[in-house]
Amino acid sequence: MENLTLFVIALSMVLLLPGPDMILLLQTGARHGRGKALATALGLAIARGGHVALAALGLATLFKVSPWTFETVRMVGAAYLLWLGVKMFKPGAMSTAHTCGASEATISWSTAILRGLLTNLLNPKALLFCSVLLPQFIDPDAGSVAGQFARLGVILLFIGLSFDSVYAMAGGWIGRWLASSQTAQRVQQWLFGSLLIGFAIRLALIQQA
Repeated sequence: MENLTLFVIALSMVLLLPGPDMILLLQTGARHGRGKALATALGLAIARGGHVALAALGLATLFKVSPWTFETVRMVGAAYLLWLGVKMFKPGAMSTAHTCGASEATISWSTAILRGLLTNLLNPKALLFCSVLLPQFIDPDAGSVAGQFARLGVILLFIGLSFDSVYAMAGGWIGRWLASSQTAQRVQQWLFGSLLIGFAIRLALIQQA
């Protein structure tokens, strides 16, 4: 129980730190509404589930043995974040679901899920995080290792989705506030776009430990 509490605390602290997932949720909620932001959160949850499974299979070891695989995922992920960030600087990106028609302002549900999925799945650090964090709370003498991975994975998905839902709802509130101010929309556009581009640059420059 003590180890489980430490796991929850460690995971919560990481999820509170600003990152591309959080920024994407806030921006999606602000521009496309809470529903689409929650769909993006679902995509993030699916990606995290994939990272947990890959960590259990030891795929992170492949990054160590074949560095080019890490570099490939890293650069593709950085390019994707850069693309998302640059798109936010387009004139239409400052419109929100509260200031124009749904056909102009919103994205499809599948696109919202896909954006969340790719943003997290193409971040090799997310996989490495799972590969570093989860084994610390695995006890080979406490039963099936696969079962322990599964239990920790479910907890990770639940807590991650809970935090992401809060960010999605917050993004929706920001969108309603932005609807009354063109200046605020412009600030939101440049802030979220710059942050995503900054995360893209950081991801492109990181080195595998």
